[in-house]
Amino acid sequence: MEQRRLGRTDIHVSAICLGTMTFGEQNSEAEGHAQMDHAFEQGINFFDAAELYPIPPKKETQGRTERIVGTWFKKTGKRDKVVMATKVVGRTDMDWFRENGVHGRLTREQIEFAVDRSLRNLQTDCIDLYQIHWPDRKVSGFGSNPTRWVDVEPAEDETSIDATLDVMTDLVKAGKIRHLGLSNESSWGTMRFVAAAERHGLTRVVSIQNAYSLVNRTFETGLAEIARREDVGLLGYSALAQGYLTGKYRNGALPHGARKTLFDRLQRYEHPRTLQAVDAYCDLAADAGLDPAQMAIAFAKSRSFMTSVIIGATKMEQLESDIAAGSLTLSADVLEKIDALHQEFGNPAP
Repeated sequence: MEQRRLGRTDIHVSAICLGTMTFGEQNSEAEGHAQMDHAFEQGINFFDAAELYPIPPKKETQGRTERIVGTWFKKTGKRDKVVMATKVVGRTDMDWFRENGVHGRLTREQIEFAVDRSLRNLQTDCIDLYQIHWPDRKVSGFGSNPTRWVDVEPAEDETSIDATLDVMTDLVKAGKIRHLGLSNESSWGTMRFVAAAERHGLTRVVSIQNAYSLVNRTFETGLAEIARREDVGLLGYSALAQGYLTGKYRNGALPHGARKTLFDRLQRYEHPRTLQAVDAYCDLAADAGLDPAQMAIAFAKSRSFMTSVIIGATKMEQLESDIAAGSLTLSADVLEKIDALHQEFGNPAP
């Protein structure tokens, strides 16, 4: 498995990262352990979780994913061989992440509470990459990288980026986290984090975890240049457009046990233009003799700004196929045809 440098750190991570958000909901503890076993055996040394997981977020299940990863670390003794990433929630009206029904904010008190709980859940004394799941400020749309701008009024209790960096720097000094990452962040937000760190000598962000797929290449508009020039590499999530780019939902299909079948939360992919784009990419894969899911993952991995592509699966055969995509190199002809389809369809599912 190819290894890539994480930002400007001395850490190298596998170009494929194991996402764990199904652990504790769609996958049992035993199944989660089996996935981690297999991924590790295939050379994946990078696992990603979040205090919010599993998905969909619920008070009753919050934290299960981290706890499942933690029991795997305890059972296998492989904590020191894995680069562990997790996340703290940003601004949210969900009231079950903190004590006494307090809404989630990126204040010092809340971040310190969250990191201590994640350390206990993961049964570790240090988190390698601690990521801000989404901003504390109000943004134009989730993902902070919209194709259409919507005006939002700043919140009166907004926590500044400088204040957040102060807390994260103290956590690094305390040995509770090694490095800081962003997620669902914009070009403006990312550069504010970089500039504040350089100006005040605070911990510098090393990565950004945003959506990136054949039907959502908005990262390329402004963030790709930042990723290259500032060494804030992309950890791309939803490379399969939450399953749509596998082709399993084509023609209205609802496979048993699939996320859409269970939770019906994939509306961003259900616009007619998006479905047309999905069909076109799946047809291209078929014409090229490729598995559509593997083509989508291989495309994301081929980008110069990509540090690691995050994959997730509920079945072992899905995981095996997704990991195999890490060794697939797309031909110049296929890449040219992908760009031609992008020119036609753009980013229908940002």
